Amino acid sequence: RNIAGEIALAEDPGRIMKKWREIFGIRQNELANFLGIRPSVISDYESGRRKSPGVKFIRRFTDALISTNMRNGGDVVRKFSPSDRGDAILGIREFLSPVKCTDFLKAVDGRVIVNNKIEKKNLWGYTVIDSIKAILELSENDFINFYGSNSKRALIFTKVHLGRSPMVAIKVTRPKPNMVVLHGLHPNKVDKLAVKIAKLEEISLVVSNLRSEDELLNSLSRLRD
Repeated sequence: RNIAGEIALAEDPGRIMKKWREIFGIRQNELANFLGIRPSVISDYESGRRKSPGVKFIRRFTDALISTNMRNGGDVVRKFSPSDRGDAILGIREFLSPVKCTDFLKAVDGRVIVNNKIEKKNLWGYTVIDSIKAILELSENDFINFYGSNSKRALIFTKVHLGRSPMVAIKVTRPKPNMVVLHGLHPNKVDKLAVKIAKLEEISLVVSNLRSEDELLNSLSRLRD
């Protein structure tokens, strides 16, 4: 958010965009590919040939910097993070417009375990979390920070064996996500208590069938909002 604010308030926003892109160590081509635009658009903004970007583009630009860095290890994000929770966050994104849960299911190749009116729900973002690091290292306050700017999102837990620990953690914290996606286990292996908690808390529970974390993150990055 500080990045977006600095760009929006700058007299020369293109120069600030270039500064942050270089801090994150991301090439114009890589950033443009993530945003789904031509590299020349990034170049034009940075050189001042294109007029100041709008609020929506600045937000997308900032999200792209963070998401791309998280996919590459998250070293820069952790440097500017107020705590060590960046170690547990593998990816985070805020959507510019709501994404239907049914469309999100396709991106994660999800099998629905607990429906809870999933066809009527929308998501405003997602957070991908290393479940082992989250359970072992993070406090209740850190869990709250997983929700970004909107709690109507999907929390995606990787390295899951049964799904009980993430759901117990969600039960004792506020707010609650619209959807929880478990990755790393067979749908038939989901713990009965995890299913019960999802039903009680009215959370849609899903298992992703994608084979690896990289495949999961890459598929999510291609999701259009």
